[in-house]
Amino acid sequence: MTDRRLAIAAWESLFRAQHEVLHEISGDFCEDDLTQAEYDVLLTVTRDDDHAARLRDVTANMLISQPSVSRLVDRMVARGLISKCPDPQDGRGAIVRATDTGLAAFRRVATTHGRSIAERMSVLTDAELAQLQALTSKLRGADAPGGAPTP
Repeated sequence: MTDRRLAIAAWESLFRAQHEVLHEISGDFCEDDLTQAEYDVLLTVTRDDDHAARLRDVTANMLISQPSVSRLVDRMVARGLISKCPDPQDGRGAIVRATDTGLAAFRRVATTHGRSIAERMSVLTDAELAQLQALTSKLRGADAPGGAPTP
């Protein structure tokens, strides 16, 4: 049995660390270029060689509801950051693809954002970073049988 007080203290520490780090790196995003949510969509889309992903995969990687993702994608299409077309393998689904404008904006922000993350995380050694990744994956259920895959 896990020590309840220790579990609560660890959870609070993890929560506060996440909040502080996110607050520090949130300055990397400017609505004129990309919001953090738009960056997250493009991060998922640009992982594919064709810079495309099924809308359901984008939704699965986001921490917001499916209707919110749909509205966000529609706004991004209107801004010319991504295109959206029917998924030929799923009549109800859609494929979203980064446009040249979206790719350029993503690359600009990714450079700055990656640097900010690396600087903030540099207080940890490589071994500690690997341990942190393993522990947070375990908490997310990625290591449990039938658990969620790591994105």
